[in-house]
Amino acid sequence: MDMLTPVLDRLVEPSDIRALEKRDLNRLADEVRAEIISAASETGGHFGAGLGVVELTVALHHVFNTPEDRLIWDVSHQAYPHKLLTGRRKALRSIRKKGGLYGFTKRSESDYDPFGTAHSSTSISAGLGMAVARDLKGARNHVIAVIGDGAITGGMAYEALNHAGAEKSRLIVIVNDNGMSIGPAVGALSTHLTELRDTPKRTGSNGPSSFFETLGFRHIGPVDGHDLDRLVSTLSALRDESDCGPVVIHVVTEKGHGHPFSKPDKEKYHAVGPFNPETLEFKATPATKPTYTKVFAEALSDAASKDPKIVAITAAMGSGTGLDHFGAAFPDRCFDVGIAEQHAVTFAAGLATEGMKPFCAIYSTFLQRAYDQVIHDVALQNLPVRFAIDRAGLVGQDGATHAGSFDLTYLGTVPNMIVMAPSDAHELRRMVATAAAYDDGPIAFRYPRGDIHGEDTKNDVNILEIGKGRIIEEGEEIALVGLGSRVSACIGAASLLREHGLHVTIADARFAKPIDTDLIERLVKSHRVVMLVEEGSIGGFSAQVLTHLAQARLLDRAEIDPIILPDRFIAHGSPAEQLADAGLDAQSIAARVIERHRTAARKVA
Repeated sequence: MDMLTPVLDRLVEPSDIRALEKRDLNRLADEVRAEIISAASETGGHFGAGLGVVELTVALHHVFNTPEDRLIWDVSHQAYPHKLLTGRRKALRSIRKKGGLYGFTKRSESDYDPFGTAHSSTSISAGLGMAVARDLKGARNHVIAVIGDGAITGGMAYEALNHAGAEKSRLIVIVNDNGMSIGPAVGALSTHLTELRDTPKRTGSNGPSSFFETLGFRHIGPVDGHDLDRLVSTLSALRDESDCGPVVIHVVTEKGHGHPFSKPDKEKYHAVGPFNPETLEFKATPATKPTYTKVFAEALSDAASKDPKIVAITAAMGSGTGLDHFGAAFPDRCFDVGIAEQHAVTFAAGLATEGMKPFCAIYSTFLQRAYDQVIHDVALQNLPVRFAIDRAGLVGQDGATHAGSFDLTYLGTVPNMIVMAPSDAHELRRMVATAAAYDDGPIAFRYPRGDIHGEDTKNDVNILEIGKGRIIEEGEEIALVGLGSRVSACIGAASLLREHGLHVTIADARFAKPIDTDLIERLVKSHRVVMLVEEGSIGGFSAQVLTHLAQARLLDRAEIDPIILPDRFIAHGSPAEQLADAGLDAQSIAARVIERHRTAARKVA
């Protein structure tokens, strides 16, 4: 059914919103919400947060002179209405598709996106930098940072609030309080915001001081985030003040406001797949295979049922990491520390000092935020912290900001660290068991997003020998040594190559560190070409192999060909499109082998 959107149809850019009469603003908000729901039904995506800030977005663009006034959306899951109102309406249905709109704000996409965001808790720091730069240049534009009640629990946000309160630059921080990040917000600050909802703070009030006021901010609110008139009047008053210093506006919204799905399933508001807007049935074919995340969660729960020392830690990603299931079974042994990866790692280190067996389950892209803690607090003390690294490698529609491209490199350089990568479901279960049994130092295993390869059998879940890989298939002349998710691609490439009369050896490295030196040396001595295939950046598993071969004086025994992620950020698209772009799918690997074979044949001729 075609929607009637007469107000939205008149808009070309936000300056048109500023020209609207107040009576048209509520109609515009209704039309924006309907347009977003319609787009979500076709494309899926992170629409829940955006539906909660429709009125706030309309008010911000009505009151402030964007893009001259800088508007930063923390994480930017909630920025879909912003994209729609800033000249990107026609492209909205391309969001998160190859060549389409990015799922987050991006400087190169629009002048209305002054700062790219995707990881949480960065907006206040960036906004303060812009505000101080404005003051140094003698300009008068406004800077507004919109941050959720989940993201504001991140340590970086506290650091920025502390600095901004002392700096006294004119900065408007809007706390979008919907009680959720992906799951329910946790922690003491979340509790404080809940208390503030019942204690309005305005200029001249005599109520108790808020956390923000103790840091030097003026605190306004709570303001109903779905009351456009109230939002416009509050923002207009701030805009017109000559020198207001740093201000926090506490705006209370409902995540997924106007969402067609039933109220109880709040996490469904965060992100959805395509659905029929009339029946609300999802269009996607149900998955026939378990995911790596699901197998990890089951394997960890199985191990914990036998070992009371096993505990699990997540940084506000209980659902995404599968630890919500672990927490349901072992509520006293599962800890959601909020958006606080640095704290999560050192908290795990503290648990390890007392004989517990902590499993720290964090996405690869977010573990980057705790690199100093991995080195200083865990590896330097050789503490047996287990790192379950989800979303390793390319992640599809979420794009470069969420890709787990670097963990093999940044963990492989750390002394005492063991790094594993499973090639299938059974191998993942064995690596969970191996990590649980390993008490000699830190150990990590990384696994990708999506459906798992291989049969998920719970039989013979034996502990792996550290640093030992395996041969899957013996061949001749050319060896494919895959790591983790790329083993299945090597198997697929080998199948394609058999059609060309080529029979290659396939090996599963299992360990990125320490590498299986015996296996590598045997392959190098018995094959003309050894290809090292990994879904990671330069400096990872292949670098470990090349370093060993150089030190062992074996580099001249075979041609070594690392097949790794290219030295660029891979744009968003489907997982298959990304792997093909990176040259890491079975077809690309097979083509590279054929080219190698032809080159060798020409040399012989």
